[in-house]
Amino acid sequence: MIDPLSLASSALAAAKAFAPAPAAVGDAKARARAAAEDFESVFLGTMFSQMFTDTEGEGPMGAGAGTGIWRSFLTDEYAKSFARAGGIGLADHVARALIAEQEARGR
Repeated sequence: MIDPLSLASSALAAAKAFAPAPAAVGDAKARARAAAEDFESVFLGTMFSQMFTDTEGEGPMGAGAGTGIWRSFLTDEYAKSFARAGGIGLADHVARALIAEQEARGR
């Protein structure tokens, strides 16, 4: 019979052996920048969804029952595209704040 505890212990030991090395400083800055862009994308998505709340659908496919769902997908994609293209500058400020906080904590 297989002992589940020993099986779990050996799996944990194997996972630790293949664990990635701690991230480099440049990698931490890249992750902070990516997180800041994601934050800006969510912020812009909220703004865009508010802009489109009172708009009516037009044309043969614009006023159906699923319009709200598809509109939310569209506004999310608008926000992601806008943030990737430079956005409104929010990601720059958030990234600087994240990096400053990491450096202050010595990470």
